[in-house]
Amino acid sequence: MTGGDLRIARSVEDTERLGEALAPALATGDVVALSGELGAGKTRFVAGLARGLHCSARVRSPSFAIVNEYHGDRLLLHLDLYRLDSVDAEALGLEEYGERGVLVVEWGERLPAAWRAEALALKFDTVDADTRRITAFASGGRGLALLAAWRARPVTEAAR
Repeated sequence: MTGGDLRIARSVEDTERLGEALAPALATGDVVALSGELGAGKTRFVAGLARGLHCSARVRSPSFAIVNEYHGDRLLLHLDLYRLDSVDAEALGLEEYGERGVLVVEWGERLPAAWRAEALALKFDTVDADTRRITAFASGGRGLALLAAWRARPVTEAAR
């Protein structure tokens, strides 16, 4: 896996800005796999992605719904695999979702290996009540292209 590109978010707003900055690089079929403990900022990052894709709906955690859809410049499909394992995740119809829009998956480590191989993986670590470390990794295909976009986007002082 290539990467280890680190960003520091010192507030919820910083976390959302990092998502918003990545949004223009996303295309239908892309997968962004998010990992990190509960409360680490994954859903806030997705809220930033949604804003960057001009989705008007309020982003909510799909923990119980499994999948939330947000319509904007591209369809954003926000999945939460917390309650599933890899076998259950395969039964979700990921191919169909991938044909329809951008997949952003909380608890992305539970995605089947073939899906993780093409994903941009973002690991969220809690430093303190306000601060998060977000590290980006990729191993192939579109994941590497998204990692390059992550590295190339302007970084605000607050997110260094």
